[in-house]
Amino acid sequence: MRYSSLLPVVAAGLAAAAPVEQRDVAMDFNPPPGGDVTILNYALTLEYLERKFYQEGLANYTQADFVAAGFPDPFYANLCEIYYDEKTHVSFLAGALGTAAVHEATYSFPSTTPASFVALSSVLEGVGVSAYLGAAAAIVDKSYLTVAGSILTVESRHSSYIRAALKQSPFPKPFDTPLDFNDVYSLAAQFITGFAPGDPALPFKAFPALTLQPSQYPYTAGSSPVTFTYAYKNALAAKLITSDEPVYAVFFSGLDTYYVKTYVTKGNSGDLKVTSLPGATATMLAPTGQVYVVLSTADGVSSKVSDENTISGVGVLEVNPVGQRTGVF
Repeated sequence: MRYSSLLPVVAAGLAAAAPVEQRDVAMDFNPPPGGDVTILNYALTLEYLERKFYQEGLANYTQADFVAAGFPDPFYANLCEIYYDEKTHVSFLAGALGTAAVHEATYSFPSTTPASFVALSSVLEGVGVSAYLGAAAAIVDKSYLTVAGSILTVESRHSSYIRAALKQSPFPKPFDTPLDFNDVYSLAAQFITGFAPGDPALPFKAFPALTLQPSQYPYTAGSSPVTFTYAYKNALAAKLITSDEPVYAVFFSGLDTYYVKTYVTKGNSGDLKVTSLPGATATMLAPTGQVYVVLSTADGVSSKVSDENTISGVGVLEVNPVGQRTGVF
């Protein structure tokens, strides 16, 4: 089996020298233009995506298909329950927005087998948790905040269930990972093939895509290298960096942010690489579970990662811990 980001989206002298920062200064969690209505439509866009994903998956694969793939009953029935939840989230948000609600976009998902469907389900549920968590601070109307929190906890239970079905820790770290609007939009945009005519565009942008080279082995905190395919060549071509400008891989896990300087690989491939994922420090847990990464010109010391200095992203890695939370689930 080869390990990659599972998404066409989704760690230099690292080790203890890598600067680590708390997430409170990392990204832009300010209210977007349009305020709460924009945030609710952002959430609705994500719920449309999840609803369509489960609708197609449950139409494409039968109960017997999932059992044959190693997911015994009642897994299929529980996927149907998750689909029901996503449908209900769509109905609730669309009803709350009324005529201000955006309509369902069109989508394309790369899963071709029950196993790849479940793997992508895990990624999407994790992104859903990160999206609601990141948006929470920007919501002004506290009644909306309660609704968002209520959906967030359900998405988190979905994520834990799917992770356990994949024999991954259902709760890999004491804190979940908040992502800002553009981070989440970058992850969702790769599955969106078109928006409904007449719908106003959401005020978010997708970063240039980041491709992680598939790894022959599972990613492990503190040891695994990560290669970003064509990232240097693409950033130069887009004039996002100069040839002598340092680029950092910025990893998000829980409330922690880790900066690792990349280097250009030998040859003419134009790849960027880090020799090792961050590990645990005296004060920080290692990045574990569903970890996100962007490439940025920020080094974590003189500048912090932001939407403005992000040159590509967002990648997704499933990272194994070392010496912590190693139970079998």
